Amino acid sequence: MMKRIFVAILSIGFCFGFLITKAQDHVFSQFFNAPIYLNPSLTGQFDGDLRLNMIYRNQWSSLGGDLSYINASVDVAVPKLAGGVGLSFNRSSEGVAYLTKNNVAATYSYSVGGDEFLASFGIQAGFTNRSIDWRKLVFSDQLDRRIGYDPSIISSAQLPEVSNRFFFDPAAGVNFVYRNAMLGASVYHINRPDESFSGTQARLPARFVINASFKMPLSYNYNYLEDEGAFLIPSVVYYKQGNVSSISAGAQFKYRGFNAGAWYRTNQQGGSDAFVLSLIVDVFLQRRDTEKIRFGVSHDATTSKINYTNTSGTTEGSIGYEKYWANSTRTKKYNGLRCSAFY
Repeated sequence: MMKRIFVAILSIGFCFGFLITKAQDHVFSQFFNAPIYLNPSLTGQFDGDLRLNMIYRNQWSSLGGDLSYINASVDVAVPKLAGGVGLSFNRSSEGVAYLTKNNVAATYSYSVGGDEFLASFGIQAGFTNRSIDWRKLVFSDQLDRRIGYDPSIISSAQLPEVSNRFFFDPAAGVNFVYRNAMLGASVYHINRPDESFSGTQARLPARFVINASFKMPLSYNYNYLEDEGAFLIPSVVYYKQGNVSSISAGAQFKYRGFNAGAWYRTNQQGGSDAFVLSLIVDVFLQRRDTEKIRFGVSHDATTSKINYTNTSGTTEGSIGYEKYWANSTRTKKYNGLRCSAFY
């Protein structure tokens, strides 16, 4: 009985935490498989002409209430525009009241440089809908000491009349690649939109991201324009949104279509949040590697105070597709400084 009460109280805490505090964006452990979500300047920066990505995150699966996140994107390299164009979709569902966000955004990136150095600049413009089902909330006057939540009890709480919000949501980013090193920065929610359901202003803080990677060859005969051979790729991603910040740091071992990684992520207090293992497999469908499907899976072992026993951790699954057009002007040499070389 006490466990039922604990789960109910925890669900209330999650729900009201999202409602009365400054909201925070979710973070994908497989950030490299959600490139436009990481930095809009990565639009069109990949090994091919067409790219599709989708990633699903199921967070803390053993807790009551839903914590799930989806990112899907499509982008196309357009040499005549000196960059790429893309479209992304994001959806999140959080808590027993299914506090949801749906975002659709268009992205454009522009790139300058050559074989030694490449600079990309990206902008994104989209719209977000935020909604909540007030009827799914559980309040303290609906809890019974013996049985926990009692659905037959009608709460006396006064609920807000508004359950939907729509707002404009822009972003921008830059990314630099020099030989086998990459550094980028991006900012989302530039206009700090008001997300409030109650009428009291609640602006969504801008999300700042800094990403850095280095492609370290494990063989002597190394050409940074090629993917042949084995590599160790250390990466760091720093997130800051409002008064909350987090760092994901780790490394991947990459050998052609095989990629295995280990990561450590901090929480907003700077303490330990999770240890992550990832596995990526590329299946090449055409000769000369002109078409491939990517499968990815990762698992977060929670290391914070809420611990792994209570949460069962977090699991992500991803799938991607990359392809060259039949008469493509892009080649591995032309596109040698693509961001995909780091993942």
